[in-house]
Amino acid sequence: MTDPLPFFAYGTLRPGLRNHQTFLAGRCALIRPAVLDGLALHDGPGYPFVLPEPGRRVIGDLITVRPAAYRQVLAELDELEGCRADGTGLYLRERLTVRVGGADEPAWVYLAGPAAAARLRAHPAPIASGDWTRRTPG
Repeated sequence: MTDPLPFFAYGTLRPGLRNHQTFLAGRCALIRPAVLDGLALHDGPGYPFVLPEPGRRVIGDLITVRPAAYRQVLAELDELEGCRADGTGLYLRERLTVRVGGADEPAWVYLAGPAAAARLRAHPAPIASGDWTRRTPG
């Protein structure tokens, strides 16, 4: 089984947004504000992607899922994000380090997959604030 790491949510999986209610409500043990450095937030459009970009940061939440729900949540989130084992999906799930409460912690982060990353590099749509809930074009 994959390491039961928390998830870094930066878009529609954040509390109060549509996919949090569908996939995570009632299944979380802990939700904490967090920051992901070295990546930039982009408008998909309609949903966000993150891409590596030195000097940028993404604001989100570190979500620890209840152990009894972890396997199911992981499978559902991978499906939601179009995450494929061969690395060709809409998103890639990678283990990265996020900052939470002044400390670094490992987390699963869904990054733009190859096709989405290429499209966003050709036609960037950065969210200047790094915060999907406060998005304005950047």
